[in-house]
Amino acid sequence: MAIEEQQDPYTAVETLKGALSGAGIVLPSLAVDIASPELKLVELGRVRADVAARLADVLRKGGQE
Repeated sequence: MAIEEQQDPYTAVETLKGALSGAGIVLPSLAVDIASPELKLVELGRVRADVAARLADVLRKGGQE
């Protein structure tokens, strides 16, 4: 999938949720930042330390589990 410079934030959130789910990771606060629609920001939110460590591990492995 090509990354578009002006990616729709709602699509980006759903794509990220799917990718994280495939790795067994849930970011409960993952959402579109509606306060600044012109910036198209995605709010990743806060997570427990074990979830952050799991995310770091998956990223180090390149998503290959």
